[in-house]
Amino acid sequence: MAAQFFSSLADNALLVAAIALLMQADAPSWLTPYLKFFFVASYVVLAPYVGALADRLPKGQVMFLANSVKIIGCVLMLGGVDPLLSYAVVGLGAAAYSPAKYGILTEYLPHRQLVVANGWIEGLTVASIILGTMLGGVLLHTNISGVLLHLDFPFIDTPIDTPAEAAIALIVVVYAVAALFNLEVPRTGVTLKHLPADPLETLRDFGHCVRHLWKDRLGQISLAVTTLFWGAGATLQFIVIEWARSALNFDLSKAAILQGVTAVGIAIGAVLASAWISLERAVRVIPLGIAMGLFIIVMNFVHQTWIAVGVMILIGAMAGFFVVPMNALLQHRGHHLVGAGRSIAVQNFNENGSILVMIVLYSLLLNVGHSIYVVILVYGLFVSAAMGLVQLWFIRNRRVHGEEIERLLAFARAEDPGPRSRKRPQG
Repeated sequence: MAAQFFSSLADNALLVAAIALLMQADAPSWLTPYLKFFFVASYVVLAPYVGALADRLPKGQVMFLANSVKIIGCVLMLGGVDPLLSYAVVGLGAAAYSPAKYGILTEYLPHRQLVVANGWIEGLTVASIILGTMLGGVLLHTNISGVLLHLDFPFIDTPIDTPAEAAIALIVVVYAVAALFNLEVPRTGVTLKHLPADPLETLRDFGHCVRHLWKDRLGQISLAVTTLFWGAGATLQFIVIEWARSALNFDLSKAAILQGVTAVGIAIGAVLASAWISLERAVRVIPLGIAMGLFIIVMNFVHQTWIAVGVMILIGAMAGFFVVPMNALLQHRGHHLVGAGRSIAVQNFNENGSILVMIVLYSLLLNVGHSIYVVILVYGLFVSAAMGLVQLWFIRNRRVHGEEIERLLAFARAEDPGPRSRKRPQG
């Protein structure tokens, strides 16, 4: 949990610093979302291999190596390499990190603890998003960056001359702290799986895993929901920055802090979901995703800071409440169908493919001249309609394949009897 917190903290602070680097270079606003595009491209391209790697090596070792790659990306950024390419290297490390950080949950805990475990991990991840975006914004503030830039080390000449570069240098230290915690991640004793000798065999195996999860009557629903959610969530990060600039006259530092406020709501929703929602009832939260999409449109009518804070918290709470149970359900089905690491890799492939598509669409809307208010309207209606289609999909599954759905739900109920009956893990 500590390893995940500090690694995610650095990821989110680095995004703000990388945006500052692009602004420093007078890059157009439509180019900024492509930072996320380059970051998540590795998730999609390497998905067949990072999942297999996570099942081949101890999870803590994989996380340590992945954090080291993230540090290399930061060093490249400080060395003057294009921020988009440097951030792509950080994304390479993040792609390898994700199957390990989630896959260890299904190895380390009984299935009845998965929703609670996801609640803790998502809660800490959200806390890291809050503090990470705030940390990025604070480090860019004139008072803080001025102090950092005036630090002088004897006999050491660094290329750090701007607030963004000073922030990135400090973020490297945070990644190093995360790497130290990675070394203490316990080994679970689960039998490690061998990597196929032929890379094409790995690709075929991954394709089999993708088909297996999408054919599962519960897996396909939870995978569809999480795919839509993370694509929409990544786009919302940039929408909030542009909206805060237009509607509230915020600079990047303040807009980053407002992003963190949204994450406060996600944390609240995640905690409530882990306390109230069992695996069996996870599919019942889908209508909340429909409501969230419609509520996003309210942003267009907000021009006061205190109202904006309330709206962001409510949007985040709805998101956290419905994504945590669906994420746990997907892990539950994936673990039984294809294995922990591979199922997370499939999830990453789909979710980040969604992010790539939605980031490009958002950038195109800005590039052709649409205002952020039009973008918010289109975005909210899309999220609501997409979640509505998923709800209809599940209703059809239950009508046509009722016996199979009931059997899968009974299996989930047997492994997770409900929040009230959960006991604290021993040891």
